[in-house]
Amino acid sequence: MNDEARGPGGLDSAYDRRPRRRSPWGRRPVYGHPQQDGRHGPPTYAALDLGTNNCRLLVARPAGDGFRVIDAFSRIIRLGEGISASGRISEAAIARAVEALGICRDKMNNRGVTRARLIATEACRAAENGAAFQARIVEEVGIDLEVVDRGTEATLAATGCTPLIDPDVEAVILFDIGGGSSELVWLGRSAPTRRGPPLPEIKAWASLPLGVVTLAERHGGHAVTRDTYEAMVAEVVAYVDSFVGAHGRPAIERTHLLGTSGTVTTIAGVHLELKRYDRRRVDGCWLNDLQITDVIDRLIATSYEDRVANACIGAERADLVLAGCAILEAIRRAFPCQRLRVADRGLREGMLVQMMREDGVWGYAGEGRAPQAGAPG
Repeated sequence: MNDEARGPGGLDSAYDRRPRRRSPWGRRPVYGHPQQDGRHGPPTYAALDLGTNNCRLLVARPAGDGFRVIDAFSRIIRLGEGISASGRISEAAIARAVEALGICRDKMNNRGVTRARLIATEACRAAENGAAFQARIVEEVGIDLEVVDRGTEATLAATGCTPLIDPDVEAVILFDIGGGSSELVWLGRSAPTRRGPPLPEIKAWASLPLGVVTLAERHGGHAVTRDTYEAMVAEVVAYVDSFVGAHGRPAIERTHLLGTSGTVTTIAGVHLELKRYDRRRVDGCWLNDLQITDVIDRLIATSYEDRVANACIGAERADLVLAGCAILEAIRRAFPCQRLRVADRGLREGMLVQMMREDGVWGYAGEGRAPQAGAPG
């Protein structure tokens, strides 16, 4: 978020990739900022999520009781590659991040973004050079990343996914399988609002210090046998059981799972036998227990090369997808719900909803804030 009329680093130089040393996109909220040409237009919001595996951006404007996405970007950059062994973000990963974040900066400039939230998650939390990485991104890209805590990450995921909760159930177990950590959230019935998306009721949450990148690096992701897979599941089960021991579990017959991650969208795509990934068919679709088991069994029996050839997996996820399945399996064993709803949405949508609600774009401001991230309930 910028404090100059021309935007971060000067909107008149949006394609200048020289180091930005002033007015970085960062954590200072700006309201009523003029568009690139100096005219005051509709507010335009950006939400950026720099994760352990992916760099994702959404640019949107308020529309009705929600928002309309006008631009987006997603790229697997593997920022957390090797952190579990070295403790540091590597130079190769930094180079990939600089390139991807430069594209995001230009998109925000070109779309006349008036307010943004730009977050980083587990890789930056865990790396000993995380602060140096942040400073380098400010210097080279002009983006001042906000490293959020795990509670904030869980709350944002819940806020982004709440519209997909079945209103007839009493509880939902939401999970977000990330690259370096995985969030587990027990949600009650969503809170109604006069306008805008529903609000999550967070009863309990936990962040598991395991994600697809860390688990695959520890156990291997190319040749995954049934024994390897079960070893990954067992590692995750210990953390999920700790959550159940601390908070209990809802009545399973009145609960469904809600998953947001590349793992569940991949499983949905494989189940639907999509020739190419189609978000319109995946986001919001339902899978039953037998369908999930069938896809996981098929993936375990599939070679790495065949996973690469699958249009819904590809080379970027072929060595990670079974680690994600193992995390999902541990959750399913603890919460044996018969239905899972798939969400191709999450943190970025949660950030957009929070910013727009705070700005009162749906006709009110500050109504019904989501539970504080640091309060697990």
